[in-house]
Amino acid sequence: MNTVTIEIRRAKPSDALAVAAAHDDAWRSTYRGIIPGTELDKLVNRRGPDWWDSAIRKGSRIAILQFGEQVAGYSNYGRNRARSLSYDGEVYELYLRPEYQGLGFGRRLFTAARKDLLQSGLKTVVVWALSDNEPAVEFYRALGGRAVARSSERFGAKVLDKVAYAWQA
Repeated sequence: MNTVTIEIRRAKPSDALAVAAAHDDAWRSTYRGIIPGTELDKLVNRRGPDWWDSAIRKGSRIAILQFGEQVAGYSNYGRNRARSLSYDGEVYELYLRPEYQGLGFGRRLFTAARKDLLQSGLKTVVVWALSDNEPAVEFYRALGGRAVARSSERFGAKVLDKVAYAWQA
């Protein structure tokens, strides 16, 4: 009988290559057919191992979910960046490799990020999701997030709608 450990922890510089691979895998599967191909390639390619290493070394809050020896996913979070929204914290990103989706790992990563934000005094949280990313929209709704704002973002010639979900303390 094999035992596989599942751990959520802060990313270390030695995790940069694995986080970049998880990012690449998750973004390509999540946004294929939503974000135009060339734009998606640009977004993924600018977040290689060096980018993640720099972000980790600069103290960005990046939590990883490690399944055995593999980084299955990550979340990136901190203070809310949208001054127009009166929430303390923000989950900037939460992504899992496709083979780890639907197993409750996203909920665990989100809960860990919220707990870390709460311990830093950031009691309310917001997260943005593209409206066309139905799995993410359903995920945040299932976690109790309520839609509080809408915006749009341009990806090359395509403009996509996005929605902010929020949680109170």
